[in-house]
Amino acid sequence: MAEIVRMPALSDTMTEGTLVAWHKNVGDKIKSGDLLAEIETDKAVMEFQSPFDGILLHIGIEAGNAVPVNDIIAVIGKAGEDVNAILSGAGNNSATAKTESPAQEVIETITAALTQPVQSMISSDDDSRVKASPLAKSMAKEEGVDLSKVAGSGDEGRIVKKDVEAFIESNKTPVETKTVSVQQTAAEGAYEDVTLTQMRKTIARRLGESMFTAPHFYLNMEICMDKLIETRKQLKKLSEDSISFNDFIIKACAKALQKNPGINASWLGDRIRYYKYVNIGVAVAMEEGLVVPVVKNADIKSLSQISSEVRTLAEAARDRKLQPQDMTGNTFTISNLGMFGIEEFTAIINPPDACILAVGRISKRLILENEQVKETNIMKVTLSCDHRVVDGAIGAKFLQTLRDTLEEPMRLII
Repeated sequence: MAEIVRMPALSDTMTEGTLVAWHKNVGDKIKSGDLLAEIETDKAVMEFQSPFDGILLHIGIEAGNAVPVNDIIAVIGKAGEDVNAILSGAGNNSATAKTESPAQEVIETITAALTQPVQSMISSDDDSRVKASPLAKSMAKEEGVDLSKVAGSGDEGRIVKKDVEAFIESNKTPVETKTVSVQQTAAEGAYEDVTLTQMRKTIARRLGESMFTAPHFYLNMEICMDKLIETRKQLKKLSEDSISFNDFIIKACAKALQKNPGINASWLGDRIRYYKYVNIGVAVAMEEGLVVPVVKNADIKSLSQISSEVRTLAEAARDRKLQPQDMTGNTFTISNLGMFGIEEFTAIINPPDACILAVGRISKRLILENEQVKETNIMKVTLSCDHRVVDGAIGAKFLQTLRDTLEEPMRLII
């Protein structure tokens, strides 16, 4: 008997997935465990293996499209099986005939209830006796669309929101579509709309929630990096693997968090959680957005272990091979833009952390010491704190510990 393949929940926060690429075609023979597709979650692009043996009878979503978790994306079975009957029996049409999940239907109903009068809700079912979702009816009324002229793509020909949108688009006049003069085009300029990836949607949502729910305050400090620069030079002579400045900062933060546990915490609404372990998230920039792989138990790892793990995680991030477990469990985060020449900046707290450290570049500066002008290397850092968890004095003590550790880097080695 044929088996339905649905969009899997590949992370704990995933609500929909984008089908990046199919690795099998309709008619191909498939074994359980074969690579079937690549799916972009809210955190990374992940490989999806077939859960069944058989023939790929049906592909329900084209590459590049997104559907909610649990929507049908494929059918695997025996050659000759009736795909339409299988899809009908599953209570879900193919992706070409379905764009709204049961959850979306509920949202449509709620949205319509909030955006149209009660009387229109009561009479909407009688509008030409056309089967349509509440939101589709509301949109049609708003845009002056005759629903009897709209082809429905939902169950049993039901009209949904995207059908109304498609009808409006197809019936635009040339003037509505785009008729502007050369002078207008030059004045307005060209532009490109880019559809949000699942990752960018999640970044926007999480950081928006963080910025507007967590009361941020910021603490700045300058750290002398002269001794650390010399220590790093000595280590490079002893080891083939180069330990970066960021590796030193990660280790120093881990040490500082051990001594200042009030920073290693999360706000949970009705309580504050203080962690007995130190997991440090390291922000990695990608074209699609920012990902934060996590160095677990950084407080008990050596510099060389941290360095090796960070390189492995960064490579996996750039190859889009990070797994959800690689990006969860952080108790503190570091964002370093020093390699881009940024001297100083503030960062938005990465939930569920209470703090994030923004690290700038190491800059040369002339100072007066013992009545002598001396050149020194200074690095600026900014600690963003959630004031619900961390008070100013606690944040200041953490930065003092961090500064003392980096200015005497042998503490990180012994």
